[in-house]
Amino acid sequence: MPGETRYTADVVAVTPDRRVLLIERDWPPYEGQWALPGGRVDPTDASSSETAARELAEETGVHVAPEQLHLVGRWGQPGRDPRGRYITDVYLAEVPAGTPVAAGDDARSARWWPLDSLPEPLAFDHADILAKATAGR
Repeated sequence: MPGETRYTADVVAVTPDRRVLLIERDWPPYEGQWALPGGRVDPTDASSSETAARELAEETGVHVAPEQLHLVGRWGQPGRDPRGRYITDVYLAEVPAGTPVAAGDDARSARWWPLDSLPEPLAFDHADILAKATAGR
């Protein structure tokens, strides 16, 4: 529906050895580009952190409890998504180095990337999100 605002949740999953988990998008917009795992908040989700944990598991096979996620912030500026207005809660998850990943729902592939050697460009405003979420790491 035009003009509708959509609510989403994304996860910045990082390891102690400074790697971040990204998915290769398998659908437009930004098909084939790398992005943070995440997705729309469903009406059945109790919270955006529950959405973030569910999407992380569905897209990458990495499981964390919603209470293990730390809110980084909310991104909602107009124009950040070509499909319309999206407001996204972003969470940080710290996971052990070497955690295995497997691309799942909506992801062409998933892999760990060194924070100092990320693919460019990242989809959406995810480069800005990553910069804020990993500042000081």
